[in-house]
Amino acid sequence: MTEVEFTIREAIPDDAADILEALRIVGKETPYLVMDEKGMEMTTDEMSENLANLYESPNNVLMVALADGKVIGTASVKASAKKRMEHIGELGISILKDFWGFGLGSLMMEELISWAQESEMIRRLELTVQHRNQRAVHVYEKIGFTTEAIMPRGAKTDDGEFLDVHLMSMMID
Repeated sequence: MTEVEFTIREAIPDDAADILEALRIVGKETPYLVMDEKGMEMTTDEMSENLANLYESPNNVLMVALADGKVIGTASVKASAKKRMEHIGELGISILKDFWGFGLGSLMMEELISWAQESEMIRRLELTVQHRNQRAVHVYEKIGFTTEAIMPRGAKTDDGEFLDVHLMSMMID
């Protein structure tokens, strides 16, 4: 297996165009995300402004994984501004298919968990993952997430086939 060097850091507004392009490719490459080949459907300026706001948020983060200076993946925690829900972070990870199988997903998860612990605001991380994506389910379980529920018809394929989805969580203490 080839060795690949990654850098993981918090996203900055200058990353906007690269992030949008990476997410467009990921949306095309994988059937496991809600997003399709249209990606995020926002302009570079909108993404740049979004990143500037995220950078100031105490309970939201977007990290990028870079290889040779190119964005190859994203990892995020998205939480509400509402006081009663601000402690719950929804976790999301997207990685270009060429970089699957190198352990990057696990590294990005560990970065997000560390960030959540240091935030002192996030006390619950949660995510959803399609049941058919057993590789991801296994990674999440290995890291310490537990399945709280299996949601029948939690997603569907482009062909209209309904899919079961795991709701998984990890408490941050």
